[in-house]
Amino acid sequence: MRIALGSDLRNELTDALQRMLRQRGHGVSLHGALDSEDDSWTHAARAVGEAVGAGRADCGIVCCWTGTGVSIAANKVRGVRAALCGDAETAAGAREWNDANVLALSLRSTSIALGEEILDAWLGAAPTDDPKYHAMIEEVELR
Repeated sequence: MRIALGSDLRNELTDALQRMLRQRGHGVSLHGALDSEDDSWTHAARAVGEAVGAGRADCGIVCCWTGTGVSIAANKVRGVRAALCGDAETAAGAREWNDANVLALSLRSTSIALGEEILDAWLGAAPTDDPKYHAMIEEVELR
């Protein structure tokens, strides 16, 4: 899978996420402070969102101090459904019921161990085939 990873800060969590994704065999493109000196959460989230929205990445992961800013910014990109997840169950539910394609994480409150649990749940879940959920997702899509 091709995964776009962006953050406004490079730290132990972002380094661990890169390592975990590559160990699991995924292609990783880096954005924001992970590939340049640009430490803007808006730019990192937009770059990841645009990669996902344009089909250059299958899904994305965005990080900032709270995770809120990047989730808001990524959701402004057509075709992106970003979900701020602080635990594995929320991540799995976001993938299954909301077909979320961008995972937002807090750099402040996500330990490496918790990040791995969330990542495994995110990658292990798949969107439901239930037409009721597809209709709700369609209802919130940016046009």
